[in-house]
Amino acid sequence: MSIKTTELKPGEKAPASGQYQEIGPRGREGHEVTVVKGEPMPPTTVSGSTYKLVDRTKNKSGLS
Repeated sequence: MSIKTTELKPGEKAPASGQYQEIGPRGREGHEVTVVKGEPMPPTTVSGSTYKLVDRTKNKSGLS
C-alpha cells in the first residue's frame, strides 16, 4: 500500500507515522517533527508552510 506524498497543512491528520519536514511558502526546508499516524500535524513556524513525509517509521509488524 502506497501513501500519497502530498504536502500536509497544520491540523490535517498524518497518513503515516514518521518524520515530517516543514516546507516554507517559497519551498525552503525547515525543521522536522515526528508525528504518529492519525494524529494532527502541529502548527508551523511560518504562515503558509506545509509538511511533507521524509522518513516513514519502520516497525516489526511491517505497518506504519
